[in-house]
Amino acid sequence: MAPSQRYSSLSLSLSSLSSLITHLKTGLFIRKCLVLLAFVGSSSGALLSYGSLEYDAAMQWDHVVDLNEDFRLHWTIINQDITFELQVRTLGYVGFGFSKDGKIAGADMAVGWVEGGHTFFQDRYVDLKGSPEPHIDPSQDYILIKGYENSTHTLLRFRRKLDTCDHDHDMIINNNTMRVMFMYNDEDPPRGLVTPGPLPNPEEAWRTYKSVLLLQKSPLYLPHYEPSARVLELRNQEVELPYGDDSLLWCKLFKLDKLDKKHHIVKYEPIFDSSWSYHYLQQITLYECPTIGSEIEKLSRDVGHMCMGASSLPLGCNAIVASWTRGSEGFVFPSEVGYPIESQHVKYFLMETHYSNLQATFEPYQMRRMTDSSGLKIVFTQDLRPHDAGVLSIGMDPNWRHIIPPGQKRVVSLGQCLEDCTGAAFPSQGINIFAVMMRSHQIGKEIKLRQIRQAEELFPIAYDNNVDANYQDFRRLAHPVRSLPGDRLVAECIYDSSSRKAITLGGLTMKEETCTVLTLYYPRQKRLTTCHSLPSLPTVLHSLGIEQLATNSNPVVISSPPQLAGMTLETRLLSYDWENQFGKFQEATLHGTFKPICSGAHNEVVPISEHFLGYNKNITKTYKEPRRCKPKRLFVTETIPQLELPVLRDTESNHIGEGSVRSSRSSFIETLALSGSESSSSRHRLAFFGLHVISMLSLVPLWLAS
Repeated sequence: MAPSQRYSSLSLSLSSLSSLITHLKTGLFIRKCLVLLAFVGSSSGALLSYGSLEYDAAMQWDHVVDLNEDFRLHWTIINQDITFELQVRTLGYVGFGFSKDGKIAGADMAVGWVEGGHTFFQDRYVDLKGSPEPHIDPSQDYILIKGYENSTHTLLRFRRKLDTCDHDHDMIINNNTMRVMFMYNDEDPPRGLVTPGPLPNPEEAWRTYKSVLLLQKSPLYLPHYEPSARVLELRNQEVELPYGDDSLLWCKLFKLDKLDKKHHIVKYEPIFDSSWSYHYLQQITLYECPTIGSEIEKLSRDVGHMCMGASSLPLGCNAIVASWTRGSEGFVFPSEVGYPIESQHVKYFLMETHYSNLQATFEPYQMRRMTDSSGLKIVFTQDLRPHDAGVLSIGMDPNWRHIIPPGQKRVVSLGQCLEDCTGAAFPSQGINIFAVMMRSHQIGKEIKLRQIRQAEELFPIAYDNNVDANYQDFRRLAHPVRSLPGDRLVAECIYDSSSRKAITLGGLTMKEETCTVLTLYYPRQKRLTTCHSLPSLPTVLHSLGIEQLATNSNPVVISSPPQLAGMTLETRLLSYDWENQFGKFQEATLHGTFKPICSGAHNEVVPISEHFLGYNKNITKTYKEPRRCKPKRLFVTETIPQLELPVLRDTESNHIGEGSVRSSRSSFIETLALSGSESSSSRHRLAFFGLHVISMLSLVPLWLAS
């Protein structure tokens, strides 16, 4: 080809390319204009337009719970948004929300109802005086998606941010135990010219709260890929229940059937023997017993006997297999993990059951003798998962040295798992903690599992700032947390003893207190199953102003200082001026020495922890709480709303009943609890449309130029 032809061809190619680029730009310009017009046009419907999208696709619910026989709750969390659906057996109004302590006062509520084809819905709150009718919240942070009713039920679907940043009237939804509040009535509020009238009979509409872990992701169904699953039921045999508010610890041994190979436990759940069992059962813990011999064989044939906890029996049963606490429905292991059982290594299980009646009004025992045969159902399979799970207990050892003074709003206790113990027991690559159960008894308010590496405190592995004694379940972590050899793990418990007149001591019964965090982890190791601590005796004596105890005295008598000489230790505990001396006591217990208690699966003591005292870590670097609330953005920056969220549609399984349904979408004005009249609604939509047009036009030059 001649040079002139090549240049001509090149010029033609460049010209064609330029034309193509211009064409593409024009097409992009047109497409942007179409998107812009489509969005501005959709804005005329305000909340209606996005709501209409949400009718058009399926809603997949991650969680469901029946708050009572008439009130079903579905919810799903995506990013920082949570969507709820209420299905309630009523044709009146419905309320749903949260409270810090299960009381009406201060509750964060959403209230809605359907009338005449219109859905009314408001973000509300209850004042601190506890007035039964929730007030309209000035900041409307709950967004109605849909509402309708059929012949028997009312359905409301709505969403909100996990943290709405309205800290005056909205509760943050987080890892805490959430007290879910709910109310419903058979009547709709009367409608006024501008706003609906007062709620009919709000005092009667409130129901008893239910504690729920809203961020829990553990399903309780057995996955369909477990064709080889077998069930083992471990039950007590007619245990006579304690009288009144007494407590009972009952231990029963079980001999395992011979297994020809290793199996994995994939699920366990409680078995309730009778309607009254639930009132008395507080905790069931299952332990491995590697001991063999004629004595344990004989015990396994007995009906069981009273005990002071599994550690009180000389059987070496110290590795926890499963643990259930009141309020829990059981636990399902994640698909990659199972708890190993091998009958050639472990031939016996010990089940420790705590009975205690905390409801003074429940006293059928006075009429007749009651017995219980409750227990645990274990599901296991020969289809092994990739990892063996283990359980590590971290916290305060149940002992009188764990002292909680009376009349205090905030008492802190620390149960420390020393770096010496984790360094001696953990594998070189560390362990992966994937679930935790945080335990206290009746006055526990906050629990945290802290992780300290060298001199740096990392983000807490788990925390609950709103503990409920009647609901302490295993909770799955969003991602497994790696703990390395040499890490210090600290269970921090905060108690509110302001209602008590006498001291509370550490122990196993519900009248005593505990501070324990059970961690589920992989890969399993057997050298460390219990990693507890206790304040050293010198620390305890110093915290009580005692210098020395008399030797060989029974009961224990104080010998110095002179002003306390001759007084028994028990008298000193009961008569101590806690009101004025609490600060000194707390300082001494938090910063004094402590005795580490580290033991393995056979109850053998980790040698490195046997002969030394522990000291508090000198932490030079601490974690920072993440910023929860950002400054609110201007509306003009909010383009098409949250496209990452799935749009919502009813699926057949989500409907609350058969029959004809009157469905309505929430208008902007109804969401703000104003009149649902056509003229008023149209005026607001027109004003809202104008705001969108002005906002979007201001962005046109920048967007089209991009």
